[in-house]
Amino acid sequence: MNPRMAKAIINGLLIGGAVVALFPLLWMLSVSFMHPGEASALPPPLLPAHATWRNYEELFTRAGMGRYLLNSLAISGAITVLSLACNLMAGYAFAKLRFHGRERLFQGLLGMLVIPAQVAMLPLFLMLKYMGLVNSYAAVIVPAMATAFGIFLVRQYARSIPDELMEAARIDGAGELRIFTQIVLPLLKPIMVTLAIYTFLTAWNDFMWPLIALTGQEHYTLPIGLASLAREHAQDSELMMAGSVVTVIPVLALFLAMQRYYIEGLLLGSVKG
Repeated sequence: MNPRMAKAIINGLLIGGAVVALFPLLWMLSVSFMHPGEASALPPPLLPAHATWRNYEELFTRAGMGRYLLNSLAISGAITVLSLACNLMAGYAFAKLRFHGRERLFQGLLGMLVIPAQVAMLPLFLMLKYMGLVNSYAAVIVPAMATAFGIFLVRQYARSIPDELMEAARIDGAGELRIFTQIVLPLLKPIMVTLAIYTFLTAWNDFMWPLIALTGQEHYTLPIGLASLAREHAQDSELMMAGSVVTVIPVLALFLAMQRYYIEGLLLGSVKG
């Protein structure tokens, strides 16, 4: 086959796949600007006859979507910061520090990767209940402060850092905290960006655990608020699409803006060490 024709076929298939993947998102955005009932026509229109902001105004003035948005931002931001701190320190310790039982602990950590998260939800809920944290932001933030995947990712990347750097710093009298903050952290920057994006996206899209741990509507995150809205406005497709846009657009924009660093960090973390 002619190389030029093969290239054209491959590009055409890629473009076609991109169109198929993006079409539901674009149609969701279009429906969010339609008047009530307009999307229920047969066949469904692709574009609004007269675009309106009414659905978004109702979301923030009557449905309380603004509070849910702030809750999601606060919880996801707190989880990202705390998880980065815990995962980076633990991953570095497993990679470069020598302590009794290190390998056994890391093997146990790897075993946690194959255990479904749903298995631990009941005992975790009971623990938080005894601690008095249920129906608070801490009930969602505390369990996500450290993850087996995050520690594993940092550990694999940190193993590529030459031991000579730490040894030279120790000879010069630097303590472990100074070595970690001034030498190790700058070298971990690619994996830090990757882990931050992954953690924020996971926390933002999480539905099951916040639904269990947050019983009060004032603490709802966007996914839970959207599900609650669906029960009250099941027939209002336009309002539901507007809520979906509010939920999807922030994380989609974040991922697209940081996509290069995210993929680069994943590849580095998978091949180093």
